[in-house]
Amino acid sequence: MLQRLPTSRFRSIPVFGALFCLVALLMLLAPDGARAQDGQDAEELRPLLSGLDNGRDFAATEAGIRAIAATGNPAAAPLLRALRNGDLEIRKSDNRVVLVVEEGRDDFAVDPLTGERLGELGRRDTNRISINNNIRNLIDEVVAGLTLRAEDPAIRRTAALEMLAAASGDNVEPLRAALAEEDDAGVRTTMQRALAASILQSDAPTEEKLEALETVAAVGDRQALQLLNRATADAELAERSAELIRGVERKLQMWEFAQNIWFGLSLGSVLLLAAIGLAITFGVMGVINMAHGEMVMLGAYTTFVVQEVIRQNFPELFGASLAIALPLAFCVAGLVGILIERTVIRFLYGRPLETLLATWGISLILQQTVRVIFGATNREVGNPDWMSGAFQLGGLSITYSRMAIVIFALIVFGLLVLLLQRTAFGLQIRAVTQNRKMASTMGIRTPWTDALTFGLGSGVAGIAGVALSQIDNVSPNLGQSYIIDSFLVVVFGGVGNLWGTFVGALSLGVLNKFLEPYAGAVLGKILVLVLIILFIQRRPRGLFPQKGRAAEG
Repeated sequence: MLQRLPTSRFRSIPVFGALFCLVALLMLLAPDGARAQDGQDAEELRPLLSGLDNGRDFAATEAGIRAIAATGNPAAAPLLRALRNGDLEIRKSDNRVVLVVEEGRDDFAVDPLTGERLGELGRRDTNRISINNNIRNLIDEVVAGLTLRAEDPAIRRTAALEMLAAASGDNVEPLRAALAEEDDAGVRTTMQRALAASILQSDAPTEEKLEALETVAAVGDRQALQLLNRATADAELAERSAELIRGVERKLQMWEFAQNIWFGLSLGSVLLLAAIGLAITFGVMGVINMAHGEMVMLGAYTTFVVQEVIRQNFPELFGASLAIALPLAFCVAGLVGILIERTVIRFLYGRPLETLLATWGISLILQQTVRVIFGATNREVGNPDWMSGAFQLGGLSITYSRMAIVIFALIVFGLLVLLLQRTAFGLQIRAVTQNRKMASTMGIRTPWTDALTFGLGSGVAGIAGVALSQIDNVSPNLGQSYIIDSFLVVVFGGVGNLWGTFVGALSLGVLNKFLEPYAGAVLGKILVLVLIILFIQRRPRGLFPQKGRAAEG
């Protein structure tokens, strides 16, 4: 016997069905409705389009632009950008403002508000709307004001920064309106600074301008200094402006000093990377290896080859290209170093002049080999996305690539110290360096230790080449740029001491950067060389002298 369902449940089915259909219908129509609303909003600007075409009467055109911007309509910003780019023209047949779009060899008229295609255009079917530089600047200002209310905080902050850079009395009201709605603390601070800068350019009361001076001075950059200098022209603001200018100048000097320190540390990390391999081959083994720069060059070319293979076969792995290149560069340069040691260097131990000449000849052979294989021109080695760009730290501008090289240099140095101090191989290297005969008596195979040590120094130079390929041109002459500086670092720091190399590289980097503004890059290097010569006269074995094979003789 079937159970009879309640009558009310059957009655509710048509109701739910109707509601479901209604909801579905609304969902289907919602996008069209939104588009219709957008089109309706854009149509509000159509009566104002005529204000953009005033021939050579630029004042009237400026008034038309201000009228469009005053609506705050979202369609106003792209419309005005098109005008600035010269894409808006007047169609002669009906005097209609159209957006001219080029497709291949043909031009088409498009409605600038709705995007509707209006037909093909001939060469003489339209007249350009005349604008000048003042109008372009005005459009930049009003478009920045319109984007102050964008949904993306980054866009709003960029707009505020643009208005800070182009401070104008016209920006005061748009900034105040945007500030009233802004809830992002970072964007709000930028808007307040832009507002203060704009107030100084307006006819606001003196009390308000004095308050704005304090906000502008708190920014503390060169643009703020420029605004404060302008304010000194106002007799009522001159005294306070002069006081604030002195404070800003002191702050700028402090940040300039800090920036030079950072540039010096950055240069020092590059020198450290280039010299740390030489600190092993020259400092520990006592071999004057003039081909050390070519080991760096081989590492850079290994990076180039890796990136070319990735570009052609696995483009999605480009972000990891440097991580892939590092072990390969170490192996390539290290194996070449072992080959050089086994075939040339081992016959010349204790004969420094012959070693110098032989390694110089090897450097020429390596350069020419690379030139034959890859050509004499510079090769492009790209930066992964995560190494592109820069960020601000107070008054410092720090690029991601330089910061990555500083961190990378510290990591390489730390690993090398651990290798030499905490591993059996490091113990063998130190034993052979300090007393070769005793080490041989204790069972250490000194010839193989020499070869592996030379390979280690060359391999470290190879991974230095990976890092240097990100900030320098990759060419057969890359190594020549660093060989002299590398020897200076090792000699200054103390032959055979890695910590001496570390301190020497950073010291010379900072000293170079502080000399360059006064003496220039070339004369600065000469002064550094003279200072090192004078220093060696007093301390022939460098900052941190250590016993080594050279000292045994």
